[in-house]
Amino acid sequence: MAVNIEMPKLSDTMTEGTLVSWKKAEGDTVEAGDIIAEIETDKATMEMEAFDDGILAKIFIEEGGKAPVGQLLAILAEEDESVEDAIASVGDSAAAQEASMPAQKASSSQPEATSKASDNPTTKADGSRLKVSPLARKLAAEKGIDLTSIQGSGSGGRIVKEDVLNAPAGGAAPSSSTASSPAPAIQAISPVASGEDQKIPVSSMRKIIADRLLTSKVTIPHFYLHVEVNAEELMTLRKQINSQAEASHGNKYTFNDFILKAVINASMTVPAVNASYAGDHIVQYGNVGVSVAIAVEDGLVTPVVKQAQTKSLFQISKEVKDMAARARDKKLRPDEFDGGTVTVSNLGSYGIDSFDAIVNPPQAAIISVGGIIDKPIVKNGEIVPGKMMNIGLSCDHRVVDGAVGAQFLSEIKKLLENPALMLV
Repeated sequence: MAVNIEMPKLSDTMTEGTLVSWKKAEGDTVEAGDIIAEIETDKATMEMEAFDDGILAKIFIEEGGKAPVGQLLAILAEEDESVEDAIASVGDSAAAQEASMPAQKASSSQPEATSKASDNPTTKADGSRLKVSPLARKLAAEKGIDLTSIQGSGSGGRIVKEDVLNAPAGGAAPSSSTASSPAPAIQAISPVASGEDQKIPVSSMRKIIADRLLTSKVTIPHFYLHVEVNAEELMTLRKQINSQAEASHGNKYTFNDFILKAVINASMTVPAVNASYAGDHIVQYGNVGVSVAIAVEDGLVTPVVKQAQTKSLFQISKEVKDMAARARDKKLRPDEFDGGTVTVSNLGSYGIDSFDAIVNPPQAAIISVGGIIDKPIVKNGEIVPGKMMNIGLSCDHRVVDGAVGAQFLSEIKKLLENPALMLV
């Protein structure tokens, strides 16, 4: 019996997804565990796995198409089950989706949509329905065999794989100008020239980013604090640790690793910041989940170091490196975005001295980190060169008051200026 393949809910905030690519084509054999498609969610692009064996009989959503959670994407049929029977066996949803396919294909930018229909006829010359298994249809297309010239040996005269394999030579499918000449490619985005503007489609991720940040700025009363940190001791300690680390386990620590560790420790010391507003109460979290802002091609993702207060600097460093690499390859899992209680956004490597970030709801605080810059400072009554770093804090004033935010930033400053304390 055929099985529906529907748009999965891959994150807690996902309402629709974009079908980025199909890893299987119509007629391909599918085994449970196979990756059959890539789906772009509101947070990342993720692989969709098959949970049943069968033949990918019919694809309803073409690459680049969007679908709400639960909408039918494709049908998985038994090996010798025809497309028509597969659609009939899974009920009205498939029939409705099949009926909407002409409109979808007409608006699609995929040039091969036209050729598929002509390569695989669904009726005989006398107008009767041609019964063909998906695998047989695929084999016939690959071999250039005219299905209407084959007598099916399956149930009810259905053409099956063996019929195509045993078909006599010379049964080539009739050619047509539509099938042999691909439709001209439709350029969705025009190149920027002569002052013309460029239209860029809004991805699911960018749409969610826009919606969440607008909600944050409109509904959350922000306030901002800044403090300057003397990073000289931090730079010295990092250099010493990295020279030893490279000779042992090979992990190279970044400045952001130490910043994350400082934020984690400060969140335990000032737990009022590690909290969320919930209407008639405030949730103060028992664990620290640090959301690390990572820039990717289409925006920003914030995977979480969970139960971060239980992890060493080495564990945090390795975990963040792994998540950053997989984020850029779009391989993060949905559960890796859950459980964040405070966010760190670091733009220091981009040459930014200081900035104010937008609170990442439902969290109450986000730390913004600038680069380390050379500037004169007063030390022991004398003006000397300094290595200074700006740390900003954006807070939800419904949860965090100014004095609490100041205490939190002061704790981060103390740890970064005395980094050996974080190694104890």
